[in-house]
Amino acid sequence: QIPKDPTQRWLRELSALSQQLQQVHPNVLAKILKERTVYQNEEIVVIDKPYGLPVHGGPGVKNCIADVLPVLAKMLENMKADPLHLCHRLDKETTGVMVLARSKEAAEKIRLLFKTRQVEKIYWAIVLGHPDPVEGVVEIPIVEKEVQSHQSHYKMTLAPNYRLCPEDGKVVRIRKNRNAESAVTRYRRLAGASACSLLELQPITGVKHQIRVHLAYGLGCPILGDHKYSHWSKLAPQKLPELTLRRLKLEQSKARHLPLHLHAHRLCLPLGQPLDFVCKPPLFFQKTLRKLELDIPKD
Repeated sequence: QIPKDPTQRWLRELSALSQQLQQVHPNVLAKILKERTVYQNEEIVVIDKPYGLPVHGGPGVKNCIADVLPVLAKMLENMKADPLHLCHRLDKETTGVMVLARSKEAAEKIRLLFKTRQVEKIYWAIVLGHPDPVEGVVEIPIVEKEVQSHQSHYKMTLAPNYRLCPEDGKVVRIRKNRNAESAVTRYRRLAGASACSLLELQPITGVKHQIRVHLAYGLGCPILGDHKYSHWSKLAPQKLPELTLRRLKLEQSKARHLPLHLHAHRLCLPLGQPLDFVCKPPLFFQKTLRKLELDIPKD
């Protein structure tokens, strides 16, 4: 039964996003990834990763990219192809450019390029609010911490090297947290409307959930649909501004259905000659941009 009301229809689509790929047969998933192949040569295969698909397995995960790499390799080449190899990871909810390698050697070479920060990565995110200043660099270390609340859970959070002294407002250096990893994210605003912004992001380092943490806790602009990092002490749906809800034609109680709007838009890989890959944001992301009247920049 498809609802006639377009808002209800959109809500139905959104709430199905995460489940869809968990309910298909692994061979069907491999076929979907084959259709989403944007580039291949003798060393690599580049796919446009869909929403809600984890890279690795885990509790409650029926389907993940790692499990279908052998089938995908055979579908792309021939029945004798070796399984493909993972070179880097994207969060389950992140969409866009993802590189796979055809051999162990190629995978190690590409992993080293990522590790030594030679791969240029550009993400797009729709965030709540407007960053001030509109472009800049967030350079704050990140650490994983347990959140003590009625539902204890773990989150990545900021571990700043400096703080303001309450007595005189001076900046003082804090003792470094031994477990914190240094994290650097460049950002710039591409458009702003409806109490939201479209940001272009370039993570210089690759810490877990780095972009999400830097935007939510560093800039005070959590990503739309990031229910995990919109509050510190509780696990609850993100609270949206009135104007944003109106433009999306949503009630606050339905905000929990909003998916994370974070997309790996572009990746530049220096393999011999520089290879440049671009993936358009998924349909739900484009629809949200239209509803919020955020203008997509013309590449």
